[in-house]
Amino acid sequence: MSEDGGIPLPGKRRNPDRIQEMIRVDHAGEYGAVAIYRGQRAIFDKLPHKARIANQLEEMEADEQAHLDAFDDLIFQHKARPTALAPIWNVAGQALGAATALMGERAAHACTEAVESVIEQHYASQITELRAMGEDELADLFTKFREEEIAHHDLAVEEGARDAAGYPLLSAFIKTGCRTVIKIAEKI
Repeated sequence: MSEDGGIPLPGKRRNPDRIQEMIRVDHAGEYGAVAIYRGQRAIFDKLPHKARIANQLEEMEADEQAHLDAFDDLIFQHKARPTALAPIWNVAGQALGAATALMGERAAHACTEAVESVIEQHYASQITELRAMGEDELADLFTKFREEEIAHHDLAVEEGARDAAGYPLLSAFIKTGCRTVIKIAEKI
């Protein structure tokens, strides 16, 4: 019997602590994504001949800002604590964005491709976990965000991300950084 006297449901039970952790990590990630795009746009917005990529980045930043706004609400609704490292993510994200923009359009897209490949996998595992907990509404929201992250990834690939100079090293560095930040944000 379950705590409410009914038949227990299969799968994991709802875990408010784990949900708060997911929200904290994803909030931090979206915060970082906005910072990366701002860093890239700080470079490309000043170059009239880079208007095309600047517009692409502006659209992707708007998606990330919408995700961040949703996570701001979820932080409040679920009484989750945001990461204490947000100021560091802001500086690091803007620096990564500016650095990859200074390396050129393909490097900027390689940054997006690397980040989004880690994030879409991260969202996928969270969606599975949320569904097992019966948190379908949150899983649906994360699914929507994941689909938008995949669209960013695919656009970056189409725009030549994998043709960036030093792509394997750049991509590996960024992916490792993303995975590290996820682990840190889970705790701090």
